[in-house]
Amino acid sequence: MTVHKADLEAKLREIEGVVTDVEEEARSNILALGAVVGAVLIGLVVLAVWRSRRGKIRVEVYTL
Repeated sequence: MTVHKADLEAKLREIEGVVTDVEEEARSNILALGAVVGAVLIGLVVLAVWRSRRGKIRVEVYTL
């Protein structure tokens, strides 16, 4: 069995195409995950601020 240079080049181009596709898919998944994590963090901060304003303790001090 003989392997020609053109066969190797074609196979390497095919592998490169698959790797590029996987890379693009991974990047889009990371961007989507980052957006979800950011939205959750913002929601938690808003919830914490809302709860802290709602549950303030008021102390009145009277001087004689």
